[in-house]
Amino acid sequence: MLSNLAVRDIETLVHPYTNLATHRETGPLVLESGKGVYVYDSAGKEYIEGMAGLWCTALGYSNQELIDTATEQMKKLPFTHIFGGRSHDPAIELAEKLKEIAPVPISKVFYGASGSDANDTQVKIVWYMNNALGRPQKKKIISRLKGYHGVTVASASLTGLPNNHIDFDLPLPGILHTSCPHHYRFAEPGESEQDYSSRLAAELEEMILREGPDTVAAFIAEPVMGAGGAITPPDGYFEKINAVLAKYDILFISDEVITGFGRTGNMFGTTTYGMNVDTISLAKQITSAYFPLSAVLMNDKVYEVLVDQSRKIGTFGHGNTYAGHPVGCAIAVKTLEIYQRDKIVEHTRKVSPTFLRRLEKLAEHPLVGEARGVGLIGGVEIVKDKVTKAPFETKKGVGPKSVFFAQEEGLITRAMGDRVAFCPPLVITEAEIEEMFDRYERALNKTLAWVKAEGLLAA
Repeated sequence: MLSNLAVRDIETLVHPYTNLATHRETGPLVLESGKGVYVYDSAGKEYIEGMAGLWCTALGYSNQELIDTATEQMKKLPFTHIFGGRSHDPAIELAEKLKEIAPVPISKVFYGASGSDANDTQVKIVWYMNNALGRPQKKKIISRLKGYHGVTVASASLTGLPNNHIDFDLPLPGILHTSCPHHYRFAEPGESEQDYSSRLAAELEEMILREGPDTVAAFIAEPVMGAGGAITPPDGYFEKINAVLAKYDILFISDEVITGFGRTGNMFGTTTYGMNVDTISLAKQITSAYFPLSAVLMNDKVYEVLVDQSRKIGTFGHGNTYAGHPVGCAIAVKTLEIYQRDKIVEHTRKVSPTFLRRLEKLAEHPLVGEARGVGLIGGVEIVKDKVTKAPFETKKGVGPKSVFFAQEEGLITRAMGDRVAFCPPLVITEAEIEEMFDRYERALNKTLAWVKAEGLLAA
């Protein structure tokens, strides 16, 4: 029997990334409150938020400092824009702090409201920049299969997931996808991670040469692939990719929307994996998700082109109403202050061994083929046969079923097909990590019993 809230939801909302037909029968999980790493539904049931919302609530729920900062800023200046040269203190201070902590030399910051619009901005800047430099043919952007970069027309084109393209008439022309760097799933038998990385770099170079280096403008990558399944790169991958991009004068865009601000055990995933990048997309943990805000960080090479073209045209004709919103910027400034004051990166490094130990132990379960992560992000791949790596049929929904059972056990996590991700708030304690994985182990055992009962696995 669905609750009144559930019925009202079904009759009023279209939910992102949801089977809308099934939703009409099952209804929503209605969350009402949160504290620390826990959230509570409308019936009062407790859950560990094992995904930090959507990879984003780094400081957990109900952080009073962030609440007070938002309240104070709303009282002082609830809104102004930064069009036409207008500005305000929080936008300036945040940009200064981002430049200070950036993993590579950064000249300027451009604000937006989401990771999707940050990556949409990246596409527009790449095209704009090459027109300004008299290279109108150098426009193609290479992304990766299973990469996730957003849902606007341009950013969804960068995304390398079929369901973001099917019947949306995407991707746009000029957006290309090279191989997914998932060693467990796509390496040749006996191929080492270093050899696999070399092969992927060679494939990227072959694509660039096939398309023509004078037509390829940029390459975009997440340090850790998020919505593609919480996939960490194989050893040596970005070192070899860096060399190919430098050889052909191709801009490197780092999508740090998920990995930025401590998630991988460094302030940025770009540092963790030694990526030599030109621009960076940030969002999510920039405000611990307490306000929609994104930022594109760019180096001098990119910024100077924008300045020169602005002299020619008379303006930089791009931006949105909420770019540099004073409340969001004030919250972000406070969030960065807390990260540094409370040594959140150091805390991540301290508890990460417990997280990774429990994550990797899941590989002992009969249904788990791979369990791998970095810092406080990781994923498991559910398989039908651990030896051959044979998957279950996608339509059987084994991964989603394990997430359903996890919810029964008081854990919220997320399935991307039969890969299940873990990305808890960065403030999680070792005891809470242990409890999170205890709950998922019970869910996996329920899943195993279910697949046997359904005849999907030998009894």
